[in-house]
Amino acid sequence: MVGRPLRTPMRCAIVIRGAVLGTAFVLTLAGCAEAPALERKAADPSDGDYPVEVTSCGHTSTITARPTRAVTLNQGATEVVLALGLEDQLAGTAYLDDAVPPKWKRAYDEVPVLSKEYPTHEVLLKTQPDFVYASYASGFDKKVAGSQESLEKTATGSYLSPFGCDDEEERPKATFEAVWQEIDAIAAAFGEPEKAADFRAEQGETLEELAATKVGTGVDVLWFDSGDKKPFVGAGGGGPQLILDAVGATNIFADLDGGWADGNWEDVLAADPDVIVLADASWSTAEDKVAYLESDPVLSQLTAVKAEAYVTIPFSESTPGVRLADGAASVSNQLDELAPNP
Repeated sequence: MVGRPLRTPMRCAIVIRGAVLGTAFVLTLAGCAEAPALERKAADPSDGDYPVEVTSCGHTSTITARPTRAVTLNQGATEVVLALGLEDQLAGTAYLDDAVPPKWKRAYDEVPVLSKEYPTHEVLLKTQPDFVYASYASGFDKKVAGSQESLEKTATGSYLSPFGCDDEEERPKATFEAVWQEIDAIAAAFGEPEKAADFRAEQGETLEELAATKVGTGVDVLWFDSGDKKPFVGAGGGGPQLILDAVGATNIFADLDGGWADGNWEDVLAADPDVIVLADASWSTAEDKVAYLESDPVLSQLTAVKAEAYVTIPFSESTPGVRLADGAASVSNQLDELAPNP
């Protein structure tokens, strides 16, 4: 970008070979103010199972030593590293969509913020990065990090989330397994593969609890991301659909391809959803969307609008990433609160 990141989901498989010290570890996944220049820490190539290869979006990057000056671009990438407890290996972050959750806020505050949105190429280079991780292909624009190929020439490892591949054909289908495979790749690149296993187990427990209750069963939902003349909605192939499936609710736009898509108000009126999920982001707040719905003479007559049956979720909890299970739990709790008392 520079502006709002592209948000569309993808297809992948993971292959891991040899994780013995001294042998190659290969993991393949297919399918603001200027920050001060900081002194690069020494990295011991024997510290961990290196070299490690991580592949996504058709690019393979070889990491020869544990990253100690990594830079994350986009909130999703930053939060993967924070969720794994690897913030001490970061030299900088940039580009939030909304607030970092309290459980990671202290760790986030310990890392220099390079820019409110994307840093310039010069600002990023001043951090002397040894690894760059971005959620969207726009992070590897020549004005930002530069191409992954150019980074390789300076022995700088890199990784692009498969969900952000430029080529839609390379993006995996959005599943929790695909999310966890990305986390596996980053944990391996950072030299802490066992932390990914711990994270999988934790999220698996959350999803099992949601599956046991399915509080959204029988509830028709409009996932309203942004837009006015034409609603930009949660479609059938991304984070919103995964969340609604997890809670048992029905997405009125499940027949649309991709993670998000343009819907139309005529179909919304015809479906007359029971609940409207509002994505809360800096570019389109939940408050703005409620104001629009309630001020429109036609949309204000929707059942969900008249009942104020709104569920609000941070945009960062609706994208395939480490907060997706948290988003599902939040939607479940809010649906439970909206349910009429027996």
